Amino acid sequence: MAPKMEFWFEFASTYSYLSVMRLSDLARDRGVSVAWRPLLLGPIFAEQGLTTSPFNLYPGKGAYMWRDMERRAAKFGIPFRRRAPGDSVPFPQNGLKAARLALIGLDADWGQAFCRSVFQAQFVEGADISDEGLLGKLADQAGAPADATTQANAEVNKLRLRDSVEDAKTKGLFGAPSFVVGEELFWGDDRLEDALDWAAIRQLSS
Repeated sequence: MAPKMEFWFEFASTYSYLSVMRLSDLARDRGVSVAWRPLLLGPIFAEQGLTTSPFNLYPGKGAYMWRDMERRAAKFGIPFRRRAPGDSVPFPQNGLKAARLALIGLDADWGQAFCRSVFQAQFVEGADISDEGLLGKLADQAGAPADATTQANAEVNKLRLRDSVEDAKTKGLFGAPSFVVGEELFWGDDRLEDALDWAAIRQLSS
């Protein structure tokens, strides 16, 4: 049985974008099975007393993040468009509808492609990922059934996302991307390889 890792990501998260684009190849090379877990950071930040992203609350930290994203994206050959001050789409974006659709897609075979396309629409094209029309188009391109949006907006699926956020809290998550292997928590795109290596080693020693 392949070792397992949980990959927790938030659609509004810049560094989650890098991990989403890198994860599949790295996990396959190590023989690690990954469960993709979308979440919302808003409720988690609220419990920390934060009203928005720390990258907005602390301008110096925000400036560093955008430049760091440029460097890391270039390093890995991942397209990235830095948000300009005059952009009409805010940062962070509202990833609620995307997360609900992702839950449906990740139950099937189109979820990962959908997730990657949403991140690319946001961080390459500068699109508004709260636009249900855009999300429907991206889901369709990923191979979603015609009723995917209806399924995503069903009350049972909304409750699934809320439960997922509560699950993230119980596991001690405080940001995204995060990777959980057993009882071990790794945080940040720069810990992706560490988390995968830990999962692979854990399997060998079990």
